[in-house]
Amino acid sequence: MYGNYLDDAAKIVAEKREENIKFEHARLTADEKADLLLKFHPDRIKEQFTELKIGPNKGQKAPLELAKMLQAKPRIEPEKIDLTHAGYETDVLVIGGGGAGCSAAIMASEAGAKVLLVTKLRVGDANTMMAEGGIQAADKPNDSPAQHYLDAFGGGHFDGKPELVYTLVNKAPSVIKWLNDLGVEFDKMPDGTMVTTHGGGTSRKRMHACKDYSGAEIMRTLRDETFNRAKDITVVDFTAAIELIKNDKGEVCGAVLQNLETDELMIAKAKVVIIATGGAGRMHYQGFPTSNHYGATADGLVMAYRAGAKLLYQDSLQYHPTGAAYPSQILGKLVTEKVRSLGAKLVNKDGEIYIHPLETRDVNASGIIREVREGRGVKNDVQDAVWLDTPMIDIIHGEGTILKSIPAMYNMFIKYGIDIRKEPILVYPTLHYQNGGIEIDKTCHTNVANLLVAGEASGGVHGTNRLMGNSLLDVVVFGREAGIEAGKIFKNIKLAESSKMTLDHVTEFEKERDAAGIKGEETSPMVLPVYHHGNPEFEKEIPGASK
Repeated sequence: MYGNYLDDAAKIVAEKREENIKFEHARLTADEKADLLLKFHPDRIKEQFTELKIGPNKGQKAPLELAKMLQAKPRIEPEKIDLTHAGYETDVLVIGGGGAGCSAAIMASEAGAKVLLVTKLRVGDANTMMAEGGIQAADKPNDSPAQHYLDAFGGGHFDGKPELVYTLVNKAPSVIKWLNDLGVEFDKMPDGTMVTTHGGGTSRKRMHACKDYSGAEIMRTLRDETFNRAKDITVVDFTAAIELIKNDKGEVCGAVLQNLETDELMIAKAKVVIIATGGAGRMHYQGFPTSNHYGATADGLVMAYRAGAKLLYQDSLQYHPTGAAYPSQILGKLVTEKVRSLGAKLVNKDGEIYIHPLETRDVNASGIIREVREGRGVKNDVQDAVWLDTPMIDIIHGEGTILKSIPAMYNMFIKYGIDIRKEPILVYPTLHYQNGGIEIDKTCHTNVANLLVAGEASGGVHGTNRLMGNSLLDVVVFGREAGIEAGKIFKNIKLAESSKMTLDHVTEFEKERDAAGIKGEETSPMVLPVYHHGNPEFEKEIPGASK
């Protein structure tokens, strides 16, 4: 038991559990959803955004924290960088070691390219690893890519780029087969049929999972395959890309790298560059806690923006409705949507089910924020929240379901004496996903020649809201597409001559900063967040700071 004042609050939920299991809250109408989002979603708070003063998206809005990084001083002084001595020369440079980066590296190497994969932490230290609920694919007789398209396009408020959504859903079945053939241990029936479940905003059961550690299992497999191709893929870890390099034609031809252990700067020369740097949760927009891994600091967006790449929906973030809100040790950690797809319902302090548990993520996040702000949340000393009534799962599906289907969730809470089989858990939205990013076409090209982007760093696939299970799908589908495309085009590109490699775009960016009157000594990309006593910005803005 919680062993404090929360025990009494949890008893209210227990007393109404039998009644609540039978109760099915109606889905909200389109007007009700629109009103809820307008009043309570963080993306709608005008004062948390500012207009970009420079760069390809000048005049458009961006979150305050992202705008600061996009318009900050570069980490390097271009005139002091010697581009004549390349530490690495390769056909394809992949920046990022998550699901998108590994998928891209694998497919580029399969096409005969020599690949260099650089990652600022280790291969697999990525949001892919932390995804839990599953990966969508319409591969059952009662489903189709067309139905998946309608769900994904509509779930993204019809803001997605149609050709990207089309590619996502039509490549999904073959991607599931590819992952299965590589060795991903998907949940299956005794006859080998894959188990599929619903997710928020889905009209069919198309969520393929590996219990509740789907991302970890997919990442394990992709990482192994990457290392198995050591003859063609060179991995350099604990090394961050901090600036792109162009040639005299304005084409990307490499990157400046920084060894995070020695601070040594190195030059990587490449024919094609693929950015797969992932998300931005560690920017802690609006002070929200995050479910993201330590390195999720929007580096790819910053580097691409300075090189002239356009962003799309950079003002759209996803706040996952169910982040852990108690105890403080796991504040912001993801409570997978699979918990709700198995039957757990969202309940306020009065024991009332106030919303359907499988509304889209932005709607459910807004609903939780509303309950808390209007006084129907559960007050506690970490983060006011609502209940997610997890004991319902074993009651509905039989004892042992939680341990069998969501063991990671059970293990995360039992460490702190909370048995989710017997007690509800407290949840509140957590900064989870970067809906927008660098604009790409269906073959992952940006508006900058020889620069491709895949995964969470890209924008347009999910519109302005992402459905559960489409992120793991995105990183593999477009990671593969980027690798396939790079494998086609590298053969017709020559490595730039050192004399023609340039960082002039960085110098020009600094001139733009000066002309726009942008002050401040802060540098970008951020590379890694700082968490320690004595960082005033952290202590002021981010909940749960250690002091």
